[in-house]
Amino acid sequence: MIHARRRVGKGEPDILSREILRIGFRCRRCGTCCRGKDHLVLVMPDEVRAVLAQAGGTWQESVEPYPEFLEGRNGTRYTLGWCLRRNSGACHLLSGDRCTVYGSRPRICRTYPFVLTDGRLEVSPCPGIGAPMTGEEALVIASALKERATAEDAEEVQVARVLSACEMPAGCRCVVDTEGIRVLDG
Repeated sequence: MIHARRRVGKGEPDILSREILRIGFRCRRCGTCCRGKDHLVLVMPDEVRAVLAQAGGTWQESVEPYPEFLEGRNGTRYTLGWCLRRNSGACHLLSGDRCTVYGSRPRICRTYPFVLTDGRLEVSPCPGIGAPMTGEEALVIASALKERATAEDAEEVQVARVLSACEMPAGCRCVVDTEGIRVLDG
């Protein structure tokens, strides 16, 4: 993973876009980021609905619980979010090397290979890194990163509210998201 040299605030897309422009990137639409056991596409409920609106299908066909579960009281196990479902190690929305919902793809996909972690720009390995890009393209990615960070911060606050306000059913596996607690089994 490549780290930017300086810390950039999520409210500073101009500084962020300059750093992205310096690194360079052009999506090759190769689908590499959509494959592999380490490539989880974390999604929020609003993103799941956008995917469903474009691709069709049901919630259960499209997402799976984030795979790390926590131990709760009364034998409850819970996780704090959703991932797009995978088939044979690849995102189920991948057809060949193409995303079938590219126009409605989740925020994490729109900003890959870039992510803001504690205000620091990080870059995941990707064949498109280092490719020339325009300042406008860099600004689009920087703005999407800011939007993603804002959405993730809001999600964290809302999930904490849900956790503090709801009692999870005993002995069940659950997903806690911004909309409440969904029982998976029990």
